Amino acid sequence: MAAETSLLEIGVMFAAIGAVGFLAARLDLSPIPFYILAGIGLNEFVLGATGLPAVSASEFVGIGAELGIVFLLFFLGLEFNLERLLADKERIGRAGVIDLVVNFGVGLGLGVYLFGDPLPALLLAGVVYISSSAIITKSLLDLGWIANPESSPLLGTLVFEDLVVAVYLAVVVALVSGGGDVWSAARAIGIAFVFIAFLLVLVAAGTTLFERLLDTPSTEYFILRAVGVTVLLAGAALAVGVSEAVAAFFVGMAFSSTEYVHDLETALSSIRDVFAAVFFFWIGVVTDPFVVVEAAGVIALLVVVTAPTKLLSGFLGGRTYDLDDRRSLRVGLAMVTRGEFSLIIAAVALSAAGGTLPAETARTIYAAAVGYVLVMSALGTTLMGTSGWFERFVTADGRHP
Repeated sequence: MAAETSLLEIGVMFAAIGAVGFLAARLDLSPIPFYILAGIGLNEFVLGATGLPAVSASEFVGIGAELGIVFLLFFLGLEFNLERLLADKERIGRAGVIDLVVNFGVGLGLGVYLFGDPLPALLLAGVVYISSSAIITKSLLDLGWIANPESSPLLGTLVFEDLVVAVYLAVVVALVSGGGDVWSAARAIGIAFVFIAFLLVLVAAGTTLFERLLDTPSTEYFILRAVGVTVLLAGAALAVGVSEAVAAFFVGMAFSSTEYVHDLETALSSIRDVFAAVFFFWIGVVTDPFVVVEAAGVIALLVVVTAPTKLLSGFLGGRTYDLDDRRSLRVGLAMVTRGEFSLIIAAVALSAAGGTLPAETARTIYAAAVGYVLVMSALGTTLMGTSGWFERFVTADGRHP
């Protein structure tokens, strides 16, 4: 009976995703906010509260969401090979540092103002700093921006953020669980760097290996081999404390040096889109809108303060790539989006309730982060989709029209 119920829930999920996706297409809008809202409407906190069967945050939905992140970042890697990464390292560094200093600094200030304590301030800084690689990548692909000049600072900054968050998560998890265990944090960071170094070696020296791996006339074996390598390495990364998104990005870069890039994009794009939709639906499924309402004041403060700071840092990041003001504005609008990593940090905060964090503080951070992601994911995708309206106020040479 449990299997039948679980299969029915998954069927309801995919039917809802298909329905709201059709609606978004008819309205010519990004489907991402629709997927999230569908998840909220069908979750245990909303539909379940009426006594009707709800879609739960089951293991399948959670793993499907992880796969969505993995395939979205894999495709980002396909567009960003190692030569391009190394050639752009100075500009990536400048844009990334601007993004880090502005947004992490603002987050720390807000955290101290709201909670008056370093640990919750550090957690809140992470929530507001990290943009959503998964959501932004999906929007870049949907809008056709992936081949535009603004994709370079966007992808470069996202890479910088993902590498920073690999270290950040190791630190905060150790602090939250161990009450300031510096050795645990140092060990976790060391493991993360070793694994990332392994991935870099794989990208730099593994082209011949990947060419042979994908050299098969069978479409079935081609897909299975590509998916097997990508998911295996992403899972291994997660097991040692490194973001699966970072690993998937490096695997994509490894495949980008082969002659099979177009074949990979053709064969895996449908798989990417299906699991990406599950990821966005999962955000809604784990969101309790009633808890979010309780933190509405904090959420409003975070949105009002940090949306402009991300816009500013993204714009400045675009300028470090010598883009004109119109394209730099696009970078800023896209970077407003927050998502998966903010939710991970929220879960870390909640796990510390009654321990290294006061229970009320932990619940406030969790509720605020969930609501913040909900608002900023919808706001960011909307801003990207309507960027033309904002671009009317800035011409290519930077003058106001």
